[in-house]
Amino acid sequence: MQKELDRRSLLKLTGGSLAALGVTAAGCGAGSGSGDGTVTLRYAWWGSDDRAERINKTIALFEKKHPKIKIKTDFQPYLDFWKKFNTQAAGGNPPDVFQNAIGFLRKYDERNVLLDLREQVKAGHLRLDGFRAGLEKFGEVDGKLLGIPVGSNSMALVIDKPLFAKAGVTPEMGWTWDDFHTAMEKIRDKGRPGDSGLYGVMYLYDLYLRQHGKAFFTKNGLGFTEADLKEWWTKGRQGVRSGIYADPKKVAQVKPKSAVAAELAAAEFTWDNFTVRYTAEGKSSYGLAPIPTTDGKKTGQYLGSLMLSGSRRTRHPRQVAQFIDFMVHDPEVAEIMGYDRGVPATTAQYEAYRPSQESDKVIASVNKDIAAYEESLVDADVLETITPHPAGADVCEAAFLRVAEELALGKRSVDDAVEQYFNECKTALGSR
Repeated sequence: MQKELDRRSLLKLTGGSLAALGVTAAGCGAGSGSGDGTVTLRYAWWGSDDRAERINKTIALFEKKHPKIKIKTDFQPYLDFWKKFNTQAAGGNPPDVFQNAIGFLRKYDERNVLLDLREQVKAGHLRLDGFRAGLEKFGEVDGKLLGIPVGSNSMALVIDKPLFAKAGVTPEMGWTWDDFHTAMEKIRDKGRPGDSGLYGVMYLYDLYLRQHGKAFFTKNGLGFTEADLKEWWTKGRQGVRSGIYADPKKVAQVKPKSAVAAELAAAEFTWDNFTVRYTAEGKSSYGLAPIPTTDGKKTGQYLGSLMLSGSRRTRHPRQVAQFIDFMVHDPEVAEIMGYDRGVPATTAQYEAYRPSQESDKVIASVNKDIAAYEESLVDADVLETITPHPAGADVCEAAFLRVAEELALGKRSVDDAVEQYFNECKTALGSR
């Protein structure tokens, strides 16, 4: 799923130069062909050095199995990727196939950038069978298939297990926000704030809204009111003042290190596939706990995912579809990628890779916990369909993070922060 652009995702998504990785920057024009029938596709993505190395291995495997299709690659850190992609899309020159996220589907569909992959499915070049938990529908927008998921993740509460045990707190599926609040008080009374703070965790707020029959986004705009957001941010501020949430200024000072690993809080909400960083950064033992509920049942959760999308301007839609099909179905790809982009989206890849395969025991243990967590969501039958995102959602996401931080650091009052946020979203979303 796109993931929220916060300190956790930026740590994971930055780094690496093209030269250091031996990656060829994409040239101009759509995918090309040669006299011998060989087709060249341009493929672009964002991520860490490790992701680039893994993806390059999958490309080598693809080219070995499909000698008539060559892949020219373009790897960038997250922010640089979208800056470059915006320029390419505006100039009618986007890559043939590229990594994508839910917040960008409508935006680029409305700009006629994205290839509807439905025709390639009908032609037999792209399979939609074998996806886990309905993920094949993740990239659908208004009847069009604009992206194919490569992995899944979901929101979770990362906890410092010894601190929770010391406070006598055992989070279980179905615990409520009242239970969560009580747990944070118990942990605070043992000497540490319970959570790192809820101000800027947009996708957690989305789940809270969904628990109340609303959503952060609808396909037309925001799905909540100024009064709703005022209530959420007021509770966040009260939590800081009561000591159950960490001091925002201290949290800001330790960035990019997480507040949990820095021992400023006992827990924080994030995407489950980000959890490897806590063991790498901290000295304690960390685990995943379920999302609190309003009624003891509904968490509002869905499986998010990174996706692969095609360009509407590509000259080779069949080869684009074949490339995407390979990347989401071939078992050897899963063995190479692991959980770098989330838990594999298809059953074939999920079964092909097991965390125990990792030589790094820390990564193996964390990946095992991630898989178990997502299996628990399926078993509990709490997963729902993801909320549609309107064009301009990416701007609203960035604004939420920034305005929430200004609020947390005391630069804005709650009323001022709410007004500022809605004004920015009205501009980003236009008449929506």
